[in-house]
Amino acid sequence: MTFTCKRFWAEEFAEHEAVQQATRAALLEPFEELLLAASATIKAGGKILFFGNGGSAGDAQHLATELTVRYKTDRAPIAAVALTTDTSSLTAIGNDFGFEHLFARQVAALGKKGDLAIGISTSGNSKNVINALAEAKKMSIVTAGLTGRTGGEMAPLCDILLNVPSATTARIQEMHITLGQMLCGALEINLGLVADATKPNAADAMKPNAADATKPNAANAADKTNAANAARTA
Repeated sequence: MTFTCKRFWAEEFAEHEAVQQATRAALLEPFEELLLAASATIKAGGKILFFGNGGSAGDAQHLATELTVRYKTDRAPIAAVALTTDTSSLTAIGNDFGFEHLFARQVAALGKKGDLAIGISTSGNSKNVINALAEAKKMSIVTAGLTGRTGGEMAPLCDILLNVPSATTARIQEMHITLGQMLCGALEINLGLVADATKPNAADAMKPNAADATKPNAANAADKTNAANAARTA
């Protein structure tokens, strides 16, 4: 079959939209659980640890940055660390202990009870992500996972699991960053660091409607009519 850009375009968007709708229908409850867990962690003085491989490593760094710096507007920083960025630690751990211990060693060093560990793996079977979640469980750290397909080996290690209903890696990754950014936005609102844009502003509610301002006040109109009638009879 000859490649047609138009057909490819349509098929990619169709699959993306189908997975988006399935994700929206399936993951509200675990998303809310993750939001509440993240809120409790930050309020108690803990931090969020993100980790994953490849594109998931990129997501880990992206989301940690959204929290420590800002998401939509300036506000107080939110404690978050991506365990994918320290090249000295990553290469030392990989060289001395093996790639499968890349994140578990950092969880052991940096994590503490009260933190939240979020592992990201499209297959759910990344060994170093699984080991990190297992280490977090041993330390009584709340564990969460962003995954897809069947959830893989990481599923039973996650207190909270957001499993994207798709077997296509690209579509799973698209939903992971969408869910991650939604978490950042919801978290800063839930912590009271930014205003909830979905709620009407009380001050605005008190302001007269611009359209109403052009309408004559009924009492004033009646007064004017009476005055005019009085003038004609005088």
